[in-house]
Amino acid sequence: MNSVRVNMARLQNRMEAISAFGATAGGGVTRLALSDADRDARQQLCAWLAELGCEIHVDAMGNIFGVLPGKDRSLPPVMTGSHGDSQPLGGRFDGMLGVVAGVEVVNALRDAGITLLRDLVVADWTNEEGSRFTPGCTGSGVWAGKLEQQAMYALTDQKGICLGDELARIGYRGDSCYFPRPVHAAFELHIEQGPVLEEKHMPIGLPQGIVCLRWYNVRVQGVPNHAGPTPMGNRHDAVYAFSLMAARIFEIAHNSGQVVATVGEIHASPNSRNVIAGDVQFTIDVRGWDEAATDEVCQHIETALAEAAQQAGCQVMPERIWQVSRVPFDQRLREMVREASSGLGLPCLDMVSGASHDMIYIAQVVPGAMIFVPSIGGRSHAEVENTTWQDCAAGTDVLLQCLLRAGNEAD
Repeated sequence: MNSVRVNMARLQNRMEAISAFGATAGGGVTRLALSDADRDARQQLCAWLAELGCEIHVDAMGNIFGVLPGKDRSLPPVMTGSHGDSQPLGGRFDGMLGVVAGVEVVNALRDAGITLLRDLVVADWTNEEGSRFTPGCTGSGVWAGKLEQQAMYALTDQKGICLGDELARIGYRGDSCYFPRPVHAAFELHIEQGPVLEEKHMPIGLPQGIVCLRWYNVRVQGVPNHAGPTPMGNRHDAVYAFSLMAARIFEIAHNSGQVVATVGEIHASPNSRNVIAGDVQFTIDVRGWDEAATDEVCQHIETALAEAAQQAGCQVMPERIWQVSRVPFDQRLREMVREASSGLGLPCLDMVSGASHDMIYIAQVVPGAMIFVPSIGGRSHAEVENTTWQDCAAGTDVLLQCLLRAGNEAD
């Protein structure tokens, strides 16, 4: 089977074509979940899959399943795919590479005249990023039974628009009875989104699993006042309190040596040049492979928030809004990725995934594994995000070999 290969030029052409939906001037994409750009990319994906003889199914969360029928449709299918939504001013490869790679695998199998024993499912999961509707991995979380559908329908964006209403508006609030579970094996190809593979000159990354994750919403309340007449000693400045907190968050994670913490969104009010801010709301993202070390960092951060608020004469209200345990991947499938890479002459690197992916839910209910390819400069969630087409094709070839093997395994 190692003689079967993907077509790099075709993979590149499809990636460039679908990157037009939500394209930005800086070469990236803004394709927020359930936006018009997301709808248009979904339609293009469905058209490609239908042209290749796949059945198209859309579930109630808008997850798209393109199904290439196998010889024995009574067997649990093999699955691949990722997500099509992006961050604001995000990159072309994050998520979408894994979806388009699935299309290319289908195309390569068709070119070679190969029909797998099992059905092959190419999935496009809804709202992985969580940049518009929080939390992320919404579609895969509901599919895996880890998130409640009606609660996810009720999620709102910053304009107060509900996720469920937007699914209906763009025509992807499906009602298909198709439900691909159990799954025999699931693989997700993704860019690394970090610098390790490039720095070590490794073409393939083999994640052990996905780190645990903790998300906080934090509100700091001070006293708004005039910027001129108010003496410095009389101020209860929410921005000052926030600045102390942000510094401590960075220092605590840095000193841990194994946990990362990020202040992401920041909203100051009234956000006026000559008014002392009375309110700041911000987010914290904490991640690590070691659960105990991660929770210890969280405890130190919560203590530091209280201390900084007291120092600044403000109040702080942290709320942990999302918590996901680390998810180890299936060892048999990881060895399958390793053997496929070796067979193609591609060395691979054992690592962990610092980024969350749909596989964080999928791998909790079915055997799952991921394949990483290098990110140039380690950049992601930015317009400059890039991966060479050679690396994209190499990762897709590894994916193809894994799906050939798993898809032809007897029950």
